[in-house]
Amino acid sequence: MIERVGPRTLETLDAGAGAFRTAQPYPHVVLEDFLRPEAADTLLAEFEATRDGWTFLHHVNEKKRQFTKLERLGPTTRAIVAELQSPEFIAHIETLTGISGLVADPDLDGSGLHEIKRGGHLNMHVDFLSHVVKRHWSRRLNLLIYLNKGWREEYNGHLEMWSRDMQRCEKKVLPVFNRCLIFQTSDISWHGHPTPLACPPETSRKSLALYYYRDEGHTVSLASTDYRAVPTDSLKKRALIALDRWALRVYSLLKRYVGLRDRVVSAILKRF
Repeated sequence: MIERVGPRTLETLDAGAGAFRTAQPYPHVVLEDFLRPEAADTLLAEFEATRDGWTFLHHVNEKKRQFTKLERLGPTTRAIVAELQSPEFIAHIETLTGISGLVADPDLDGSGLHEIKRGGHLNMHVDFLSHVVKRHWSRRLNLLIYLNKGWREEYNGHLEMWSRDMQRCEKKVLPVFNRCLIFQTSDISWHGHPTPLACPPETSRKSLALYYYRDEGHTVSLASTDYRAVPTDSLKKRALIALDRWALRVYSLLKRYVGLRDRVVSAILKRF
């Protein structure tokens, strides 16, 4: 049973197919008051109480940390994740998107809790389009719930959605508390927040991320996260972004075929 999602959220999902599928620059929907107020408040409290076990992703193209250990999340957080990964909820987002056969990732690979602190950033990119470990899975949807009370425009951190040719930003989503963004993951879903955060030192940009896949019944070619420069970036920054993109490709290959673990790389990256 879905108990923690806001009372209007499911109605909006079921009635929003037309708007989702025609949204620009790629299919998406923004939902306010996604969770019931008490669930959203407890989710934030449990997020802030999470201490050990974070994976650090500090490199050219991003500076953030994530927490993917489902069994170590707070009880309300686990319950929310369970609801959003349930067949009942998935049926609603299949109605919204028109994508059938969606499955949730119980391992939260790359998803879970995300936190970016002052000065952090996430360069423009298209997400990895295939699951690194579950080789038959193609990635289809992102669901992001923002957990930032009192977030201001001047803090930056807007989720920028760019044109398919990566020449202009077409939409910005401010990551305010209990706002949810669902968007289709494809080779044109360019997004990120490349401008470093300017929030106060005691503040951070927090979100719960969940990814949805489809089992294609055959091995899906490995497609790691594809970072790109924006038109105003310098030649030096463009070169660094490209080099970092190549390094990530190598890491994804090692993760799929050798079994390299995120915690090994995290132990190195958290020093930067």
